[in-house]
Amino acid sequence: MIILLNAMHVFYVSCYRYASYKTYMLYMKKITCFIAVLLTACFSVLASAPKKVLDTATFATGCFWCTEAKFQQLKGVEKVISGFSGGHVANPSYELVCTGTTGHAEACNIIYDPAKITYDELLAAFFVAHDPTQLNRQGNDVGTQYRSAIFYHDARQKQKAQYYITKLNAEKAYKDPIVTQVVPYKAFYKAEDYHQNYFNQNGSQPYCKYVIQPELEKFKKVFKDKLKQ
Repeated sequence: MIILLNAMHVFYVSCYRYASYKTYMLYMKKITCFIAVLLTACFSVLASAPKKVLDTATFATGCFWCTEAKFQQLKGVEKVISGFSGGHVANPSYELVCTGTTGHAEACNIIYDPAKITYDELLAAFFVAHDPTQLNRQGNDVGTQYRSAIFYHDARQKQKAQYYITKLNAEKAYKDPIVTQVVPYKAFYKAEDYHQNYFNQNGSQPYCKYVIQPELEKFKKVFKDKLKQ
């Protein structure tokens, strides 16, 4: 477009120098109309261009620092937000959730591009990212806030979550039955800013180094073909 405008400027100057004023105005009118048509066409093409459609999965796999660090690695995942879901207190603080009295689970909203990664693939990652047979805990993190849960956003997500749980239990994929809750998504409260992108910002902290890092390396080995470059 800039090239076109520069060419137009040269053309105008040429017309002004070598043509009569009447001819110059005639050319100008025609070219102005041409530009208007061209711009209309350009805007129409831009407006009709397909937009990226994103979807959201909401998972609880224990500590949300761990959940976030793992799902951030996957191709097609645009953003991971750490927060709280499944409770009965609005806008809870991290400290309040840690008391176990709000009913919330530490969870992550995983915003993804279905054209690059499917919900089925995210569910596969969910069942690898933690031990879904542990009730109200993950390792040394104990409490209902660390429970395993899938907060489904629609009937399709609910059906898929239930299907895979049934299938994994039938195949005895784990030594014990899966205790993951499959419940409707109702509200999600974003955690404080210092919890966001936690592992990447605090990799040298003992919890990150000795708890998250080993788990993350295992996760990356399983999904080595699905990782971002």
